[in-house]
Amino acid sequence: MKRRTLLASALLTLLALPAQAEKLSLDAISAYLNGLTAAEATFTQINPDGSGAKGKVIIRRPGRMRFEYAKPDKTVVLASSGQVAIFDAKSNQPPEQYPLAKTPLNLILGREIDLKKARMVVGHAEEGALTIVTAQDPDHPEYGTLSLGFSANPVALRQWVVTDETGGQTTVLLDKLEEGGSYPPSTFLIDAEMRARGLN
Repeated sequence: MKRRTLLASALLTLLALPAQAEKLSLDAISAYLNGLTAAEATFTQINPDGSGAKGKVIIRRPGRMRFEYAKPDKTVVLASSGQVAIFDAKSNQPPEQYPLAKTPLNLILGREIDLKKARMVVGHAEEGALTIVTAQDPDHPEYGTLSLGFSANPVALRQWVVTDETGGQTTVLLDKLEEGGSYPPSTFLIDAEMRARGLN
């Protein structure tokens, strides 16, 4: 029942979009991302096995993001100080960390975004009401892809899909991004999250 509810929610989200929309140019999407400073949205995640979860994402450009799942899940993904840290809810170990510049998240969080020049952009297509920009690490294509979905009129980030090395897809559907929020620095600090979890 839970799986059907999540899939129905996802379908309703997509049906809420216009039936047809113009394909956005990479210049238009770049301008939108460069103009995005602070925003947050709730999300619904659909995993490859059909299970799902909900949570909240906070974006503070450039370079900062907090992606947290609704309680009781304690999984958090942070981008801060040039790093991406993944806090596993089931582990009491320090987070896995990766350079932000080496991840597709940099397409959203970079200081000056120009998708036409970004090496990671490998696809730009129209799918129904969305324009899809697909990114892949050129040095490690085996890691999979990230596909960002944008609606038009107004331009807005609506979803992303992570395709892993096995072909499994995790879809994140965003509710409306609310722009202009104010967040304390600790919201995004990796060290602060480690202290809150008693990891240092």
